[in-house]
Amino acid sequence: MNLAGVDLNLLVALDALLDERSVTRAADRVGLSQPGMSNTLARLRRLFDDPLLVRHGAQMEPTPRAEELAQPLREALALIGAALAQNPSFDPSRDQRSFRLSCSDYSVLMLVGPLVGRLATEAPGLTVQVLPRARDAAHALQAGEVDLVIEPSEVMTDAALPSRHLFDDHWMCCVWEHNRQVGEHMTAETYERLGHLTYSMGGGQPVSLADQHVTSVGVRRRVEFTVGSFLLAPCLLQGTDLVTLVLARAGPHLRRTAAVRLLDPPLPFPTLTEMLWWHPRHTADPAHAWLRDRIGEIASELPQAPAQASQ
Repeated sequence: MNLAGVDLNLLVALDALLDERSVTRAADRVGLSQPGMSNTLARLRRLFDDPLLVRHGAQMEPTPRAEELAQPLREALALIGAALAQNPSFDPSRDQRSFRLSCSDYSVLMLVGPLVGRLATEAPGLTVQVLPRARDAAHALQAGEVDLVIEPSEVMTDAALPSRHLFDDHWMCCVWEHNRQVGEHMTAETYERLGHLTYSMGGGQPVSLADQHVTSVGVRRRVEFTVGSFLLAPCLLQGTDLVTLVLARAGPHLRRTAAVRLLDPPLPFPTLTEMLWWHPRHTADPAHAWLRDRIGEIASELPQAPAQASQ
């Protein structure tokens, strides 16, 4: 297709149509009348030789061709918008921006909590919407559903995205403080004998990286409960002989909310490497870069993780 003969305003309208899936709402979004947007949709259909949107009951659904166009179109328009921005700088004390951050409740505890206080004084006009972990974080970034993702590198193994190392952590066994089945050390025999509580993202998502590792090395155990919150798991140990796996850096926070003990696990676990991820279209965005730097600073100021006994 020769772009010289294409009205680029049509692509802006197409992005709105694919996002809204409604001629009326898309018209309102781009400032056209409904008949004007209907005429634009007709021109788009001729341009792409495809219906693009077809009515299905009370709503309009994209065709396969339209679904193929949606993501690259959104990315292209975002790049054009950034290039034409009137003010490429960012003044945190005055400017207003909004960001969507996807992360686990562990990351909320370690990073977002301190970030709230920092933004309140340094960037009062900046809003951060914290979203639950995405089922496919790389896709969420590529599709523009989120602006930043905090996930371990072990989760984002195939993500060809810009990233920043935040910190490392290691796994520990966590039991109720008065668990009489566990002595000063967690032995392999005790670990296999106790009932286990595991953490999962929910919605058919896998259990934690640590629990996946336990299964992969062939440790036999009895999982009695699975919960969707890393922070909730230790609280559920109270009055039980259950054991769960937690990250060492969270230990001081967990002990303030629950009567628990943390012990070295009886088997070696891979280190967890927490990373900050974003889409390359945001790399040069001054406000985005400023927020990434603040998150990186908070990570660098975290206390060292408690030492782990050699395995």
